[in-house]
Amino acid sequence: MSRLSDDPENAHGSSLGSCPSLRDVHSINPTQLMARIESYENREKKGISDVRRTFCLFVTFDLLFVTLLWIIELNVNGGIEKALEKEVLQYDYRFSFFDIFLLAVFRFKFLILAYALCRLQHWWAIAFTTAVTSAFLLAKVILSKLFSQGAFGYVLPIISFILAWIETWFLDFKVLPQEAEEENRLLLVQGVSERAALIQPGLPSDGQFYSPPESAAGSDEDSDEKQDSEKPVV
Repeated sequence: MSRLSDDPENAHGSSLGSCPSLRDVHSINPTQLMARIESYENREKKGISDVRRTFCLFVTFDLLFVTLLWIIELNVNGGIEKALEKEVLQYDYRFSFFDIFLLAVFRFKFLILAYALCRLQHWWAIAFTTAVTSAFLLAKVILSKLFSQGAFGYVLPIISFILAWIETWFLDFKVLPQEAEEENRLLLVQGVSERAALIQPGLPSDGQFYSPPESAAGSDEDSDEKQDSEKPVV
């Protein structure tokens, strides 16, 4: 019997502990609540979150880094003009690095369009670019003769492959979860503010508190003393 009596008490206590929202609403500071709401609204007005801006910067870094490596490779192979003519005008899939540069341009344009301009909140765009990059680089490494081009035959494909997968990891594990968490916080704060606005008018304000009237016994004594003082002295 003691165990049975304890279980309802524990269940009642757990139910009270799991629903402290009404109690918390009474203790809400309106100024802090409005400050939080304004901070979240200002983030939305900026149009792009800080973590998404960091992702776009990394995508730009991807393009610039691959471009820099390709320019260095052009200089190593007898000068930029001759190397450009050989790799671009006389393009050969087996020996040219020009397609790896175009692959970086493709990733940059597609991801900036999807996640900076359109502000996409899904992973399908980064999955598409990463799949295209991985498939192309694997086919190029297998079918081409890049390893005969020296160190850049190893460096450029590996760097492009790593950067594409880092972008995927950063978006999927940092950008999208953090933005979803911030959106949930905004909805929670707005819900609490609306609930506080409904509950707060029913609470007594400071001006509504008043001291109780004097007791009846005290008032009777004061009236008797007043009547005695008003009687004429004979």
